[in-house]
Amino acid sequence: MFALWAVGCASTGAPTEAVDATAPPLESAATPSAPIESPDPMAAAVSPAPPPEIRPEATSDYDFLVARDHELAGRLDAALDAYERAAAKDPDSAYLQRKVGALAWRRGELDRATQHAKRAVELDPDDAAGRVFLGQIHRLRKEGAEAEAVLTDAEGTPISREAALLLYGMYLDGRRLDEALAMAEWMIAEDPENLRAYFALSRVYEELDRPEEAVRALRDALDQAPGTLSAYAALARLHHERGERDVEMGVLRELLEEYPHHRGTLVALADALIGMSRSDEAREVLEELVQFHPGDTRSVIRLALLEFDAGEYESAAERFDRALVENPDDHELAYFLGVLRQRMGRLDDALDAFDRIPEHHARYADARSQVATLFERKGDFPRALEEARIALRAAPSDALQLYVARLRAKTGDFEGAVSMLETRLAEDPNDDELLYNIGVLYGEAKRFDDALRYMHLALEKNPESAGALNYIGYTWAERGERLDEAEVLISRASELRPDDGFITDSLGWVYYMRALPLIQGGDEVAGRALLHDALRTLQQAAQLTGGDPVISEHLGDVFLLLDDKTRALESYREAVEQEPRQGEQPELRRKLENLQQEIEAP
Repeated sequence: MFALWAVGCASTGAPTEAVDATAPPLESAATPSAPIESPDPMAAAVSPAPPPEIRPEATSDYDFLVARDHELAGRLDAALDAYERAAAKDPDSAYLQRKVGALAWRRGELDRATQHAKRAVELDPDDAAGRVFLGQIHRLRKEGAEAEAVLTDAEGTPISREAALLLYGMYLDGRRLDEALAMAEWMIAEDPENLRAYFALSRVYEELDRPEEAVRALRDALDQAPGTLSAYAALARLHHERGERDVEMGVLRELLEEYPHHRGTLVALADALIGMSRSDEAREVLEELVQFHPGDTRSVIRLALLEFDAGEYESAAERFDRALVENPDDHELAYFLGVLRQRMGRLDDALDAFDRIPEHHARYADARSQVATLFERKGDFPRALEEARIALRAAPSDALQLYVARLRAKTGDFEGAVSMLETRLAEDPNDDELLYNIGVLYGEAKRFDDALRYMHLALEKNPESAGALNYIGYTWAERGERLDEAEVLISRASELRPDDGFITDSLGWVYYMRALPLIQGGDEVAGRALLHDALRTLQQAAQLTGGDPVISEHLGDVFLLLDDKTRALESYREAVEQEPRQGEQPELRRKLENLQQEIEAP
């Protein structure tokens, strides 16, 4: 994700920490959320005295002070009543009318706010602040003509910069882009040092699909206030959205010259580099982030995962370990350490990391789900089911329900597992994913005819179910039947999911199964051609999956049929090292032992 920054001070360009700034900063100002009021130095007062009494005979000044006391104490209903008493005693005070309107606005009473705001303008039509407040209300009520009337003079010129900003926002929201453009240009002409005006101009150029001019407006903002963080952020976003990643990174590096080691900029630069698959450069940037911002957990995680992707498993694990020593209560770190250790095959260490995550943490359900997979790998299906149920209770989801059903079947409760999914299917008979998963359950129970029946039902509901296409094709290939049809189905599945290594494995296996009878029947030329197709496809599958025991065994079978016994033995050994799936690979160890004896025999 592309990270940006908060809007910095327009006059100083002082750096701020990373937050979202996907829209130009004037958007928050252009969208009315509260009436424009002067800062109140009393707003920071603490613990006001007990509420004063109501005195009907007192002057409006007394009621005004009572209202301020209630307002500062957060007693808005009482404050509003007191302001209205003051306004009733001084009916010609535009200021009091505006105060009543502003507080009614805060209370969400738009009709009441409108009444008093209009009265304030009637009493003092030259008060720009009162007219802007009424304009805000009209804009919120989508009364565009009324807002324009109150925010402009007789010549149609905005009565103030605040009025122009409101008009600009209204025009932009209404897609009146030429008028929004004119308003932005007026703001710049009126005050060339007003950075919000340049942001407004850039935004409207974006909406007009004139990106070069949008960029120029932001550069003009930087000319007015060099080093302004928000302008750099908007520039980087513009280039990012246009796909100009190199230019985007140039902007970010330019900003780093202004603010060395700035966290938000480094995060954005790392994001851009990762998005361009420039992992080595991204690692350098993340190293700088971790060095100068050691509390940035997200960057620690990303750096460790990049190290893992580069094959530096121990280095990644050590980084997580160090970070956890420094941040023992950072459960996000503990979760990713568990994932990393799991991938490294350090299952007990992974369990220790996942067990550190408490129930209240957002990663708790994910952690228990990971623990369930660990116990499943260990063959402890009852414990795996227990953990999966904990995860399901913590964060219900379709995926977890399916996983619980599969584990129930593995614990021997096959009928209960199927019944669980059939109950859900009764609620939605057209759910092809449910049909597919019920078929998988039957397949794991070796009831392949039932499995195929459900897979065909899934295809009836969704002819582009890649999972069902692959399952049917692979099952036929395993049986050595309907191989031409199997190839058609698996090829279609591969077109739908070209990056799925397991579907690619199925395609390679169907090539092997087609080659087998040809080789056995003496048609070496056609058979070996198919075997080479199988070899190429299975090697691609291994690359896509990052290594899998079934794929390694399939490669061993292909090498053996090609009479390359040495490479066949290497593939079988690799499959054994990858923790074979016993239910799918019952003959693997026998193949390895027999071939090893054959090669070693004198």
